[in-house]
Amino acid sequence: MTLQTATPDKTATAAEKTAILKIGDRVLSSRLIVGTGKYASFEQNRLALELSGATMVTVAVRRIELDKSKDSILNHIDPKKYHLLPNTAGCYTVKEAVMTCQLAREAGLGNMVKVEVIGDPKTLMPDNEATLEASRLLVKDGFQVLPYCGDDLILCKKLEDAGCVAVMPLAAPIGSGLGVCNPYTIRLILEAVKVPVIIDAGVGTASDATRAMELGVDGLLMNTAIAGAKDPLKMAEAMRKAVEAGRLAFEAGRIPKKLYASASSPLDGMIDV
Repeated sequence: MTLQTATPDKTATAAEKTAILKIGDRVLSSRLIVGTGKYASFEQNRLALELSGATMVTVAVRRIELDKSKDSILNHIDPKKYHLLPNTAGCYTVKEAVMTCQLAREAGLGNMVKVEVIGDPKTLMPDNEATLEASRLLVKDGFQVLPYCGDDLILCKKLEDAGCVAVMPLAAPIGSGLGVCNPYTIRLILEAVKVPVIIDAGVGTASDATRAMELGVDGLLMNTAIAGAKDPLKMAEAMRKAVEAGRLAFEAGRIPKKLYASASSPLDGMIDV
């Protein structure tokens, strides 16, 4: 398992000195990546992004206004503070996904992309074969690809072999809030690949985020869990703290589970009574 922790050095930039995660050529000071959909307003989205502590934000290319002269979420995201991660939400074919990424690059959104190719409109589960094919084509075209995929060990290894800079297995269906449904498969993926593992989709609340991070994943991507909360701003702050706590707990190493109790204090030197 690789922690994918960036190590600052004397010649590093200010951003690099605070980096704790490196994905492709991007260095991030937060393990939380957030989305831009379902908020009540662009201003609420901006405030939630700030409170989350995230330094990477994903935008759905097919669902936003790319013309900044018009009312667009892009006008509310400071490019000096945040890395943009355009995604292919709403794509159901390889061709759609590839063309959407190319459109994002032409619009000046960069060459790092989150690839989604949906296979089922009801569950929004990914089409893994199409995701792999699209990822291969995009890598050859010079993109840094982060694919949203099923929690499939073999698929994640193939995506890594294809040149993806990270893999993004789901914890549960998009927007379901079910948390990590199968921690066993996530652990297997962590052991099998060397690129960062970012859990994408399924987190519902802060405790889900903490449990996910305690598995040892490199980061989390979420949107609905924050935007769909009764108070998105409070949830954004809660998610920031949950991700930090979960990562610290993973690095600290939890005590083993035992069937019976064990004394908290040593028995040596006890006073005889």
